[in-house]
Amino acid sequence: MEHFLRAGVVLQPRQLAASASARSCDFADGPTAVGYGGARGGGKSHWLLAQMGADDCQRVSGLKCLLLRKVGKANMENFEDLRRRLFGNLKHEFSAYRGVLSFANGSRIIAGHFQSEKDIDAYLGLEYDVIGIEEATTLSSRKHQDITTCCRTSKPNWRPRIYSTTNPGGIGHAWYRTKFILPYLEFEKQRALTPALSQGAREKMPRRDAVFIPAKVGDNQFNNPEYTKVLANLTGWQKRAWFDGDWDIAAGQFFTTFRRDVHVVDDFDDLRAREWFAALDYGFTHYTVCLLGCTDADGNMFIVDEHAERLWLPQRHAEAIKAMVSRRRVPHSRLAIANSQGARALEISDLKRFVAGADVFSRQSDGTTVAANYGKHGIVLRCANTDRVNGWAEILQRFGDVDAGIQPKLFIHRRCARLLESLPSLQHDPNRPEDVLKVDADEEGVGGDDAADAFRYLVATKTRSVVQRKLRGV
Repeated sequence: MEHFLRAGVVLQPRQLAASASARSCDFADGPTAVGYGGARGGGKSHWLLAQMGADDCQRVSGLKCLLLRKVGKANMENFEDLRRRLFGNLKHEFSAYRGVLSFANGSRIIAGHFQSEKDIDAYLGLEYDVIGIEEATTLSSRKHQDITTCCRTSKPNWRPRIYSTTNPGGIGHAWYRTKFILPYLEFEKQRALTPALSQGAREKMPRRDAVFIPAKVGDNQFNNPEYTKVLANLTGWQKRAWFDGDWDIAAGQFFTTFRRDVHVVDDFDDLRAREWFAALDYGFTHYTVCLLGCTDADGNMFIVDEHAERLWLPQRHAEAIKAMVSRRRVPHSRLAIANSQGARALEISDLKRFVAGADVFSRQSDGTTVAANYGKHGIVLRCANTDRVNGWAEILQRFGDVDAGIQPKLFIHRRCARLLESLPSLQHDPNRPEDVLKVDADEEGVGGDDAADAFRYLVATKTRSVVQRKLRGV
């Protein structure tokens, strides 16, 4: 606070919360990354430069900071405006030509930019004590990872860190949501479930490497009322993303009716199930994903469990899948359903269907198939309905539309983490709008549509007896 007051900088409550998180990076058990933002108009750029220049650069001499943003002209104009507003009371020099702001103690901020991702390579191999990234979701996971290798220091009195600001959407939506938003939501949920914890017990909660501070237009009192009204009057995905800061929505999103508070359940009574089934999407370098689902007496479908791993052989997957299935309970008889007694473990043989994509039935060079390998380990697969357009359409239909009063018939348990991570990031294929744009996971396994494909197989494929009844017109 002393540094901000000396600089004449006034930060608002959410910005101060972000600065508190930035200071927590000083500690050995503190985070190494701080994200700030969400909705538009939350004062992101103001906070980022204030934290780097008015606090970090003033308390440590010789600090070298990189402020990175896409498109150089916009970055420089924004940088110049903010510099004049923030650092009028701080002795400094600014070279617009070099894009370097230098303070009296030798600390400096370098205004960097990139027009395309290959421009990031110009910074690789250099060393920065602090890196600030504006609109971080304009970077792919790969390039963000590359730039993080530059965040290091030889100063004994400094712990390097990366600050980032952004809104939902963009090429980096999936990785940012995974790195910042999902851990934040889980942390807040755990904290809400344990309100009676002492301060000491709270401090023992799991350490977070990445901290996120959400901010909305209402958190910035310096916004003009007209701008707030413009955001409030938006509709559809734009309002949810830009006004509400909803990370489950983005431009071009396919499943726009998906609502985490509606479609995600925290528990499920296994004895409600009337029919169990599973679906598998196979990969090796990509993820192999297996989903376990069931229907209840009212025709609702629940996806209750998930197995997702990569770089595993079929026999290892098979054992893990059988263990996943056996965690569920089924009654010994129909009579046991009524009195909730006589439950036993679900077995693979109890599944009405276990389907997989067509690729597992393709013969390999040695004449075998992936499906045959699974069969050797007790999992007999049959080919799923792989019609993409109709499969996605059925999921949309089952999701319903709560805004239009159409109740959902499809629910996902929160333990299906990879599926829930995948759904909000799936986009329309611009060349085939009724289809989902195919996307692969990156080298670290972030992103990809493997879980979504398994989901589509699970929902769209019917049990043979159901199909036969439909063909007979029953």
